[in-house]
Amino acid sequence: MPPPALVLGIETSCDETAAAVVDDARRIRANVVLSQLDDHRPYGGVVPEIAARAHVLHLDSLIERAMAEAGVPFSALSAVAATAGPGLIGGVMVGLTTAKALAAACGKPLIAVNHLEAHALTARLTDDVPFPYLLLLVSGGHCQLLRVEGVGRYRRLGTTLDDAIGEAFDKTAKLLGFGYPGGPAVEAAARDGDAARFAFSRPLIGRDNCNFSFAGLKTAVLHAVRGLEQGGGLNAQDRADIAASFQAAAGDVIVDRTRRALARMTGDAPPRLVVAGGVAANRYLRERLTALCAQRGSAFTAPPLALCTDNAAMVAWAGVERLALGLVDALDAPVRARWPLDPDAAAA
Repeated sequence: MPPPALVLGIETSCDETAAAVVDDARRIRANVVLSQLDDHRPYGGVVPEIAARAHVLHLDSLIERAMAEAGVPFSALSAVAATAGPGLIGGVMVGLTTAKALAAACGKPLIAVNHLEAHALTARLTDDVPFPYLLLLVSGGHCQLLRVEGVGRYRRLGTTLDDAIGEAFDKTAKLLGFGYPGGPAVEAAARDGDAARFAFSRPLIGRDNCNFSFAGLKTAVLHAVRGLEQGGGLNAQDRADIAASFQAAAGDVIVDRTRRALARMTGDAPPRLVVAGGVAANRYLRERLTALCAQRGSAFTAPPLALCTDNAAMVAWAGVERLALGLVDALDAPVRARWPLDPDAAAA
């Protein structure tokens, strides 16, 4: 029996520096993530120059740690995979250049991974989900519904017309004075809030498409905050109520749009829904989507919380999948600030 395929994955697309080793038996041999939250918190968001500099400082040691935890030498690797985009171009350059150097030095294939595809395939690492399935990709920079037909084969059914859901969570947190990162803070505050107190808009609900819009919802939150400030200021209960009302409105939009996308998935069996991306860690949204799938008789899959946010295990697994199909890249593979999974939809 041949030895298992082992892939080193590198992730540097935003503000996490990460390295992982994964094999083709779906075993995560090592998964190391260094967060930069403390570096960016004073600025209320990710500063690209700070992120890139942190990747330069820490990536080498994280790769060494991942290889040590995996207990394998570089010679045992089958390939080196790294995020090549989309993302902050400076950070992506750090990771991909490092991967190219390792691949060249070790004589291993290079796999330039689309960060969005890594999220899309995570459910196959954790749950061996078969193709096809509906993917709801929700993060700080993306909000899309895609039919996943195979590795490298994606058909976009809907996308955001303005802001991503994660960005809306972060902006709401900033308006409420919660700081950065905003998503977990809004979710936590919402648990003590009255979701019916503020009748926030539900953009695009009922429309005969699968697109999203969150700009109007953000504006509604802004007006609610300003109204309370002019009336004497926000107290803790006001903040909790706004957080709960915002989260409920966002959940209604996501459920409505996802329901329509599920209806467009053709096949003999009810389609499976997979949710991925950083916002997939939100337990309230998971509960809403789980209930939707139960109503429709569809299976629901969400990766463990640690694999929803950016990590290198998902990049390594995407590398495993692409390597098995012979999809490797030359050492001059470019970095890409933008890289849609469905280029035909992006051009339409």
